[in-house]
Amino acid sequence: MEKIHIFDTTLRDAEQVPGCQLNTIEKIEIARQLEKLGADVIEAGFPASSPGDFASVVEISKVVTRPVICALTRAVKRDIEVAAEALARAKRARIHTGIGTSPHHIREKLHSTPGEIVQRAVEAVKYARTFVDDVEFYAEDAGRTDDEFLARVVEAVIAAGATVVNIPDTTGYCLPDEYGAKIAYLANNVPNIDKAIISTHCHDDLGMATANSLAAVRNGARQVEVTINGLGERAGNTALEEIVMAIACHPELPFEVGVNTRELLQTSRLVSTLMRVPVQPNKAIVGRNAFAHSSGIHQDGVLKSRETYEIIDPERVGVDESSIILTARSGRAALKHHLGRVGYLPGEKELDILYGKFLELADKKREITSRDLEVLVGNEASRRDRRVHLEALQVTCGASTIPTATVRVRVGEESFTATAHGNGPIDASFRAIKSVTREVLLEEYLVQAITRGSDDLGKVHVQISHEGRVYHGFAANVDTVTASVESFLDAISKID
Repeated sequence: MEKIHIFDTTLRDAEQVPGCQLNTIEKIEIARQLEKLGADVIEAGFPASSPGDFASVVEISKVVTRPVICALTRAVKRDIEVAAEALARAKRARIHTGIGTSPHHIREKLHSTPGEIVQRAVEAVKYARTFVDDVEFYAEDAGRTDDEFLARVVEAVIAAGATVVNIPDTTGYCLPDEYGAKIAYLANNVPNIDKAIISTHCHDDLGMATANSLAAVRNGARQVEVTINGLGERAGNTALEEIVMAIACHPELPFEVGVNTRELLQTSRLVSTLMRVPVQPNKAIVGRNAFAHSSGIHQDGVLKSRETYEIIDPERVGVDESSIILTARSGRAALKHHLGRVGYLPGEKELDILYGKFLELADKKREITSRDLEVLVGNEASRRDRRVHLEALQVTCGASTIPTATVRVRVGEESFTATAHGNGPIDASFRAIKSVTREVLLEEYLVQAITRGSDDLGKVHVQISHEGRVYHGFAANVDTVTASVESFLDAISKID
């Protein structure tokens, strides 16, 4: 098994995302978590870019001891000097220097020539080696650099003392086979390539950063530069969690990474919180829906055997368990599973009845919670015991309309219809019900949301009195007026 080194650049490349800037304390917190996770290299910042970055690299160097602490520079002497100063307290230090190598960078950005680029690259590496033994060189925009020229640069910087050569697909331009072939070309055509580690640094502009990194690993790269949650410049970088689990899930790949995968979710959440960037729900490995199942077919399969629809055990990445999400697409198996979790085990006939009621509710709510199920079961049990049932309800109300309610209720085997006005839709509904059932006094009326959101269930409790005795009613519905009427009928049904 060959070691794949995990180079995390969350504190440098991911921090370039607008709005993701961190202070030194926040950077230290993330660096410590990355150490706990098992990152081999932490790129702590670009010290010459600002006093804040310089201070962060200094402080991280003091408190993080196991990983290599890396600082970025341009191929500029002053940058290298500042980086070396910031890394002075690091137990294991690396300077990461480099320059653009593609025609776009050489001509339009640097206004230089290929020969001058090779010379500047060599000088930067040699100067960095006067401060540290571990020097990484990046060939910026290597993805769009001619392979022969790239090989020339790589050979020269290794001869100058580079221990790692970074081949970035800076613009996310390459296709996986193209990028993999570029790495293979270097592995096979640079005479001294055995004296350095080939590294990848892929951006996700075309959504292929992880695929490109894997292609590179399969063709000779032994370091992968990544960020937590795939954050980074523009569309982001290769996500650490994706590359680690892709390798872990494929035992045919002869590679190992020293990452404690059970810390992935915790690390993802920490970075999301401190950088103020929510993780998209469908994000691979660490997204909210990564182990969530809402389709009835999928839910039935997962409940029978997790491997039916999951290639990763959720606990392996720090997730407690898979989520069987109740929606209108869920089947009886999922409903029965969740009812069991709230302590209710219905028979098949009762399950059929509850499933019908569940689908009615699920069509009105985006997601059904355990609390909703408790209410659903309670509602259904309450309705079965009632002597008075609501058959129809129509309410008219508005700013320029007198609130009016028409109800049809069934008492025993007979149905009664009544219409009444009131101070509001609920008052009108209660007046109409009293006209065809019993004259009662409303003592207390309470409505509350169960969770939150505009589609939430409204839970209603009423207290009524009749001939000196008090009765309570309960109901819940996404329509508060309907819930109010049902709870009023529930209370009336309890009168002897």
